[in-house]
Amino acid sequence: MSHSFRITSALWDKIHHFASFPQTGVSLQQMVLFGQNPSQGTLLKASQFLSEELPVRLAHRAKELDELPHNLSAMPSIEKVKNWYAQSFEELIKFPPLPALSPEIRRSLFSPPSVANSNPEHQLPSSTPNPSLEHMLLVDDVANQNFPTSLDGSGSNGSLASGSMGFYGGANGSNSGWAIGNGNGNGNGTAVEGFNKLKLRVPMERRYFAAPLSSNIDWPPELRDYNKRFTRLLETIKTRHDPTVTTVAQGVLEWKQSQRARHIGLDMQQWLDRFYLSRIGIRFLIGQHIALNTQESHPDYVGIICTNANVHDIIEEAIENARFVCEEHYALFSSPPVQLICPQNLTFPYVPGHLSHIIFELLKNSLRAVVERHGVGSEGNFPPIKVIVVEGKEDITIKISDEGGGIARSAMGLIWTYMYTTMKLGPGEGLDEGFRDSDFKAPMAGFGYGLPLSRLYARYFGGDLRLISMDGFGTDVYIHLNRLSSSREPLP
Repeated sequence: MSHSFRITSALWDKIHHFASFPQTGVSLQQMVLFGQNPSQGTLLKASQFLSEELPVRLAHRAKELDELPHNLSAMPSIEKVKNWYAQSFEELIKFPPLPALSPEIRRSLFSPPSVANSNPEHQLPSSTPNPSLEHMLLVDDVANQNFPTSLDGSGSNGSLASGSMGFYGGANGSNSGWAIGNGNGNGNGTAVEGFNKLKLRVPMERRYFAAPLSSNIDWPPELRDYNKRFTRLLETIKTRHDPTVTTVAQGVLEWKQSQRARHIGLDMQQWLDRFYLSRIGIRFLIGQHIALNTQESHPDYVGIICTNANVHDIIEEAIENARFVCEEHYALFSSPPVQLICPQNLTFPYVPGHLSHIIFELLKNSLRAVVERHGVGSEGNFPPIKVIVVEGKEDITIKISDEGGGIARSAMGLIWTYMYTTMKLGPGEGLDEGFRDSDFKAPMAGFGYGLPLSRLYARYFGGDLRLISMDGFGTDVYIHLNRLSSSREPLP
């Protein structure tokens, strides 16, 4: 049980060790091409990437949770989340490595780069820097600032040393017989020269290839068993971390109450941005892997990514859900109408759950503003909320306009602040149990997370969210979605 979990000094050594490695960002486009028509071999390579990448990402966050300013780390809810991250980290690095594979299987899985380079169309496309980084102050820590691009610490052009495409055997660095290069890691928390560092610095497109593995390969049962066991572990980890957003929110409430603070400071705001953005990435990678291993093949889906996500249908469903919550909250027969102006055949590759979450949260804000501005007695005569969708060369832009009275200019600096809300809470009121259960089950309003979290979801794949208010009339929110799908994750 996670409540009895304790972080030992040896485990902290390993967490700090892995936190010294840089994280590897991937793009939506790369994930789609890599996960198309997956075989057991492809799924093994995906398992391998996650067994290497997830401990690094979890270690970064666990270390940061332990070093938060203003005594925030001492809050009980923050301690609970830190233990979740440490426990998941430990389970990943202790996961049993794959048994030795035959030379034929190893050659099928890990072709030398020269073979793949002769077929450029089979290489994953390069990802581009996420434009969201221009708007965010993220921690560019020592691991990313001073990381050598080659084993001797020299070179900045991304050139690879001979044999550097080799893979070590599993997250614990043990050589399990399916590595091609030299796996020098011992996973004991001691920095060994060359341990994983070169390979973790290699971009995603240089490590994997989009070409499907031969369908004639008879994959051994131990490989299938490894994929199943690793997927079960990820399912356990995903379930453990389900309440992370709301538990951290409870931790911030505990801190505000202990400090008698009305608002959080800029440093805490920036940490929450980094933490939640990282969490979106971790859950996306885990959710994608679980879906590839457990879901039936679908022509429009690669894991949780819909290659032809219909914007009109996703928004229409979010409208229905938001209006239902509004009607339930205010005891209305009919909430304010929402007019959708959107091409019905507009599609692009995206994660429908992310877009649905953004639209749902923003519509809740607009519906609440309209109802409270015009009064419940205006039912049947509420001014409509308008949702307009336009496709550009680079972006799909969604504008949500309401006549809910707008936001005072003096409050505009606070709207992106976590825990800022215009809804009044009772004395000592915290998060209700329903809100704790899941990221996507929220009350009508009240905890100040809708706007900042929605902006992070938009920025994760290279989009953005902007707000313009006309005090005394209403608010326009612009959601920009990168339709090119080439932006890599903005990793804090």
